[in-house]
Order: sequence, then structure tokens, then C-alpha cells
Amino acid sequence: MVCHENENGNVCVSTSVYTDIAGTAASNCFGVKGMAARSVSDGVYHLLRKESMAKGVRVEFHEDGTISIDLHIIVDTGVNLGAVGASIISEVRYVVTKSTGTEVKAVNVFIDSMM
Repeated sequence: MVCHENENGNVCVSTSVYTDIAGTAASNCFGVKGMAARSVSDGVYHLLRKESMAKGVRVEFHEDGTISIDLHIIVDTGVNLGAVGASIISEVRYVVTKSTGTEVKAVNVFIDSMM
């Protein structure tokens, strides 16, 4: 959880807010099918529904008040992986910073599958 203080008081943002914002921003990028989750039983990656999108996102908080975000995604077949990854990194960093006021130190994109 990250807290921001101003003259009116404190605003604390929980982990679930960051995961929801980052997952939604990544899913809205061109070429992204959705977030991925690995099945424990068979080791296969599955496409997550909109309601459970946050399972494909991990947020790490740093002592300097910044965060790092790991995204596990599934992309469309035939897209340029480098371009999709760069687009996701830029979009997630912008949307999270704009929405929460928290600086994003790193966005790591893991392409787990293509569909």
C-alpha cells in the first residue's frame, strides 16, 4: 500500500487498485487477448476473464514510494511482440501514474502465450 499526504490529509492506495488499473490498461492495448494465469495442475496458461484480471498482475512496493509491476499476458497470433510489449509498458506506466500519482519504476511484461 502506498500513502500520499497533502494539506487535506492522507490517501492510501491498496494493492488491488494498482492491479486492477494495470490489468485494465494492459488489456486495452492492441494485440493483447487478456491476462494470463498458470494452472497449477497442468502447467498450461489460461486466459482470465475480466473479473479476475488482477491474477495476472503482481505489484511490488519500494521503500522510495515507487512501484514495479509484472504483467502476464496472452497476445494475438501474428502481432509484433516487441511493439506490443513497448505499447503495454508505456500505457501501463502512464495510466497508473495518472490515476494514482504513484511513480512506476518498472513495468515487466511476460508474454505467456499466443492465441
